[in-house]
Amino acid sequence: MKRGKDYIVFALDVSSEYEAEKYVKMLNGKVGMFKIGLELFIKMGPDIIRRVKNLTDAGIFLDLKLHDISETVKRAMEQIAQLGVDLVTVHSSSSQKMLEMAVKGADKSSEERRVSQSNLYTDAGFSKNMAGRVGVLGVTLLTDHDASVIESCGFKDIYVQDIQSLVMKRAEMAYSAGCRGVVCSGQEVQLIKAKFGKEFLAVTPGIRPLWSIDKGDDQKRITTPSMAVKAGADLIVVGRPIKRAEDPTLAAEKIADEIERLKI
Repeated sequence: MKRGKDYIVFALDVSSEYEAEKYVKMLNGKVGMFKIGLELFIKMGPDIIRRVKNLTDAGIFLDLKLHDISETVKRAMEQIAQLGVDLVTVHSSSSQKMLEMAVKGADKSSEERRVSQSNLYTDAGFSKNMAGRVGVLGVTLLTDHDASVIESCGFKDIYVQDIQSLVMKRAEMAYSAGCRGVVCSGQEVQLIKAKFGKEFLAVTPGIRPLWSIDKGDDQKRITTPSMAVKAGADLIVVGRPIKRAEDPTLAAEKIADEIERLKI
């Protein structure tokens, strides 16, 4: 059975190997996955994945948000597939073709893709991944974007007035392209699950427990851990509420306990 901790993806938003290893050691067994983002990956390169994998059996979420011409993304994904990570992100704001090519590059063969789709995610969380079995997640809309940002980017009024319609459009593109799921705010999870089904992963960033909310937060569309999971989120990405806590281990345990109390 999936436990509260299995929902938690801790964001390793740090700039050094020392800090990354410190948090992995500290939170090993307290979270289900570790997310490696641009800052750490650019600093350390693929070697940081090997280092993290040597310290924990938790899943690895590589958050690079790839966005380029289709062939370039495909080739990049072929390289990522060799790293043995569980999930990787691409921007759904690009074309349908780019998303399809990302999925194609992520899978060494159609057979491996079939096995990946069935085995990557279990009720107890993510199993230890093997090279060539990485799930592609389409990033629908960054959680620091609100209507004013959408408007300033020149989008149609329909999307400015209803951000969820833009998120759903991009989620449909990701689904049609064969992506494993999407990254979306907790506000869209229920809609995505209702339309695309239980097996289509919904990964939710912008998570803020009530005890951690800061008025100066740069995230615009935030939700609490229990709100996101109750809506149907498969994974919640948590960074600052744990990282900035006086006791990060206790903070992770509090979040897991909040989810456990839902008795999902």
